Amino acid sequence: MEKIFTSFLLLLHYVMVSLAMTQNNTTIDQLALLSLKSQIILDPFHLLDESWSSATFVYHWVGATCGSRHQRVKFLNLSNMALTGVIPHDIGNLTFLVSLDLGGNSFRGNLPQEMAHLRRLKFLDLSVNNFRGKVPSWFGILHQLQFLNLGNNSFTDSIPSSFSNMSTLETLNLNSNSIEGQIPKVIGNLLNLRVLNLKGNELVGFIPPSLSNASMLETLKISYNSLQGNILEGIGNFHSMKVISVQANHLTGSIPFTIFNISRIEVIEFTGNSLSGNLPTGLCHGVPILKGRYLSENKLHGRMPTSLSNCSQLQVLSLSYNDFTGEIPKEISNLISWNY
Repeated sequence: MEKIFTSFLLLLHYVMVSLAMTQNNTTIDQLALLSLKSQIILDPFHLLDESWSSATFVYHWVGATCGSRHQRVKFLNLSNMALTGVIPHDIGNLTFLVSLDLGGNSFRGNLPQEMAHLRRLKFLDLSVNNFRGKVPSWFGILHQLQFLNLGNNSFTDSIPSSFSNMSTLETLNLNSNSIEGQIPKVIGNLLNLRVLNLKGNELVGFIPPSLSNASMLETLKISYNSLQGNILEGIGNFHSMKVISVQANHLTGSIPFTIFNISRIEVIEFTGNSLSGNLPTGLCHGVPILKGRYLSENKLHGRMPTSLSNCSQLQVLSLSYNDFTGEIPKEISNLISWNY
């Protein structure tokens, strides 16, 4: 009987300790989120005002989802809530976060260094806000990150070379910022990268040949920068490529014919460069599902390939402001934006 009573006491002690630890952990997250709430100066829909209260458990709060084991916040989704404010240092205490989505708000200021403590993060979306300052190099510490979207903010300076440490990264979106400098050669080390969007920045220099090492790329958008030199000769290595957009740069040379052997490609956007040379005669044979081809405002010349009539899936073909000659195939004349 005494042994049973002792075992009961031990079990009771374990349960009490576990409850205390759970309560303590929950309090850590609660305080971090209340700190975030205190820095939000505009909540027009009153979503946090009505939900985020110390009188209720965190897992009842709008946008917060806790894990079943530790009752720590694993997912925080405050996207598209029209919130205005800054991110407090205490955000770094949400150490069990796997996903953080603050996209589509009006958060501003610099990102706090303490966000580097969120080592479990796999998904981070801070897009369409008013964040500013240098792109933080500490992103390279987040080794489990698979999705990073900083698009449509006011980040400046260059892309940190430490980004190459995020070996699990699949999506990197930095579009529509004020990022300068060159595309780092080490971006080619991101062998799991599927989406790279650097569109609408102030990038200069050449497209690094090492980028062709990221052979799993499906979407490459580097339009509206000041890049120069040739299009990657190794572009044919991107066997999974669906969209390639290099519009409005200062690229020269000819279009690598290997791009027309990527069978999965759907959109090719090369408008607004200084590309020259002819189009290949069989340019539709290797790209059976191509829907859009934008080649206007370049220096392309020669006769229009009659094989264009074989592009059965083509919906848009922009060829204006080049130096082409020859007749337009009747089958696609309604798709073509044409200018000699």
